[in-house]
Amino acid sequence: MADTSSLDPTALSRHIKELARELGFSACGITGVDLGQHEAYLEAWLKAGHHGEMDYMQKHGTKRTRPAELVPETLRVISVRMDYLPPEVESAKLLGQPEKAYVSRYALGRDYHKLIRKRLDQLAKRIQRAIGPFGYRAFVDSAPVMERALAQRAGHGWFGKNAMIINPKSGSLFFLGELYTDLPLPVDEPFEREHCGSCNQCKIACPTGAIVDDKIIDARRCISYLTIELHGAIPHEFRKPMGNRVFGCDDCQLVCPFTRFTKRSAETDFSPRHALDRADLVTLFNWSEAEFLENTAGSPIRRIGYARWLRNLAVGLGNAPTSSAVLSALNARRAYPSALVREHVAWALEQHQAPEPHTIARLPMATAQATID
Repeated sequence: MADTSSLDPTALSRHIKELARELGFSACGITGVDLGQHEAYLEAWLKAGHHGEMDYMQKHGTKRTRPAELVPETLRVISVRMDYLPPEVESAKLLGQPEKAYVSRYALGRDYHKLIRKRLDQLAKRIQRAIGPFGYRAFVDSAPVMERALAQRAGHGWFGKNAMIINPKSGSLFFLGELYTDLPLPVDEPFEREHCGSCNQCKIACPTGAIVDDKIIDARRCISYLTIELHGAIPHEFRKPMGNRVFGCDDCQLVCPFTRFTKRSAETDFSPRHALDRADLVTLFNWSEAEFLENTAGSPIRRIGYARWLRNLAVGLGNAPTSSAVLSALNARRAYPSALVREHVAWALEQHQAPEPHTIARLPMATAQATID
């Protein structure tokens, strides 16, 4: 444990926040290790089965909700956030172009884990230069950590009805990271006031009805879960509502009134790669496995693998307008070695034989003014 007997904790806290801003973090807050009611919330969510196949959400017991059990001698958590929306990227408009592939805005560029982890390590080293050695461990969505609960306790924002942390001046399009530390720093006030009021735009906009109650997401219905976490076949009832969303889903954030305050990121690593912010479904579906591996190197998309990438794109193509390019691409994969891919390709081809017109699930027109275009 660090010897901080001669330090002014308040001054050190201010210095840490200044260092965080210098390193490109949008904000920095400090909280203790007591997460209050968040532990009971997690237990109820898990008991309801809302986590689906995400067994890692329950395998570590109370280490997730009690930081000092995960990292002994932890006294405080330094919670940081970083805006990720790149400039000049259309979002809501792309959802209205069913021949295009929609990739969640956080995944357009390089994998955020490495960037933020590196910045957190740099923050810790700068603190060490100021005070000497101290105990710490950095996390970026990489361990049993209640990131959003810690962010709320550290004053970054409140839990919206879509279970995202919303900041009244920045919206919710930001990444979170933490330094667990043994420094006895003063803690910031939790963000207790909730500003959602009677607004239910996120619930209305969710294509699959995954927001089953205020702040409660049934992951088994969530397109982000279906396209990223689910390993098997996407349930038939969710394939049409998926529209052209092939990796993640941002609908509940795009329609949030506070999204209009989103800060555009200056981080070049978050800028779109390989035109993923406007690529055609057919183009991405035609990538060979070698092209997929090359084009997703250093990208969060890599984690789902090639077969699930094709699975997701096949659903998008099934929802796209019928064209010779769409049919040709699907037919070229009819005998693909993966049974998972073949089944979704067959479903997609069936959609183009149906008499009804092909439509895409879109954001409600009434919410257009709140979207990031």
